[in-house]
Amino acid sequence: MSKAKPIILGVSGLELTADEAALCAAERPAGLILFRRNCETPDQLQGLIGAFRDAVGDADALVLVDQEGGRVARLQPPHWREFPPAALYGRIAQEDFIEAAAALQLATTLQACELRRLGITVNCAPVLDLFYPQGHDIIGDRAFSADPDVVSRLGRVAVDAMISAGVLPVIKHIPGHGRATMDSHLELPRIDADVRSLCETDFVPFKALADAPFAMTAHIVYDAIDPALPATLSSKMIEDVIRGDIGFDGVLLSDDITMKALDGSMAERASRALAAGCDLVLHCSGDFDQARTVLEATEIMNADLADCLSQSLSLIANPAPADLDNASARLSQLIGAWV
Repeated sequence: MSKAKPIILGVSGLELTADEAALCAAERPAGLILFRRNCETPDQLQGLIGAFRDAVGDADALVLVDQEGGRVARLQPPHWREFPPAALYGRIAQEDFIEAAAALQLATTLQACELRRLGITVNCAPVLDLFYPQGHDIIGDRAFSADPDVVSRLGRVAVDAMISAGVLPVIKHIPGHGRATMDSHLELPRIDADVRSLCETDFVPFKALADAPFAMTAHIVYDAIDPALPATLSSKMIEDVIRGDIGFDGVLLSDDITMKALDGSMAERASRALAAGCDLVLHCSGDFDQARTVLEATEIMNADLADCLSQSLSLIANPAPADLDNASARLSQLIGAWV
């Protein structure tokens, strides 16, 4: 990891192409992020992951996926379980928080065990954004709740269960995407709430989970803090809010720099995100020419980041044993009346 570049790469298909393998060998991205286009069967996916790690020459190279449950799930039936969206646990929590927490713990454990078996080390979940009825549906039922306390408490359950089962969680989208009325995949949202309101609501779950190993930024402008730049590119947002007020001190991952909320060339976007304080940059599209440009323009990560990544991986080195059959049966009992 010490000679890797701080770029997490998406690739084009079910196998590494010869060009992709050569690029990975030459430029050594720190990790691979998977999408549905990459995931067909367990054997195929393990082959792709193994080929990536062989190409970069690092058996511990990060492999990431967005496997939240609900509509954001890269691994699909029939080979992988289908899990409910986060909002279901929030609904259960309105009636019985203990039952909600038990169901979420079981689901997260089952999910993480599936991922670990494949060689995936990082899951880009849980979402800690608040649900706002007026917010864009890009968050919607991906959020646990509108209540910061419920989101914080369920988020803690998910983070702890994922680490225990051997996968690193990523809290997202820091410092909060729920109020946005636009989809940052397509355009740049702005949030005009005052700082006090944000501190009392959106920031609360991220502060409660500030000890999480990874977090992912929001491509959103917060007018009251930095009206010029989205959080991903704003040193003020990262230093003063994410690292300062919220107190997050883990590995900060940019959201996908190919999203239309950002402008400039891909190399410029990556450079600006790293300069602002992101530790790792996601380039997800699988576009080979873009990926090559980004990697060639990026320096090798510094020793402190390499050490931080190694320490993060040590958290999942010895996962707790899990009775998956009983966990699956119990989860079905708990959520059966709610789905």
